Amino acid sequence: MIEAVPESVAVKRRFYEALSVVAPKTTIFATNSSTLLPSVLAQFTDRPERFLALHFASRVWRNNIAEVMRHSGTDDTTFDSVIAFAERIGMVPIALHKEQPGYVINTLLIPWVRAGMSLVVKGVASPHDVDRTWMIAGGGDTGPFAVLDLVGLRTPLQILTAAAEAGDAAAAEEAEWLRREYIDRNKLGIETGEGFYKYPNPAYRRADFIQPRAMKA
Repeated sequence: MIEAVPESVAVKRRFYEALSVVAPKTTIFATNSSTLLPSVLAQFTDRPERFLALHFASRVWRNNIAEVMRHSGTDDTTFDSVIAFAERIGMVPIALHKEQPGYVINTLLIPWVRAGMSLVVKGVASPHDVDRTWMIAGGGDTGPFAVLDLVGLRTPLQILTAAAEAGDAAAAEEAEWLRREYIDRNKLGIETGEGFYKYPNPAYRRADFIQPRAMKA
């Protein structure tokens, strides 16, 4: 059973407590959470030894990794079974032997996205120019703001808000900017047709987005 209910401990707790009553005792529970550690949720199940995280990347049909993260109470058979399951459904399993906030992908992704956001919040450069810089100099097919649109802006707002509540002053500033300039204007990314770009034909997909002005002329 793979759970993908909203990223709220209270919501997930109610879900797991109800599920534990009706699910066969042999059922393995996996959370697809991208932010919560399995040890936080395992206590709400009746089978912590058969509980772990199985997190899929965005655009799973293209970015086919599955992060399998155990907690200290997950038994080896469960861990190995879920890794084998991920392979059977066409994923490349990434085995996390210890809990890590952000898993592997978000541990790498979040500092990159926040670095881009910091440049914009401080007035250094525009979102599109930050993305252009990464695409041209870094060789990426998207920049951090295109990725934020893909993920949906409510998720990074949740992450920034949590960091702000933990005392990160820069995260508080970035969260307020994101809420004021985008969330409150219903610019949530691809899901609403507009975020940092307009969809379905965002500017970063056009060839002239990264061409020199002379070539555009």
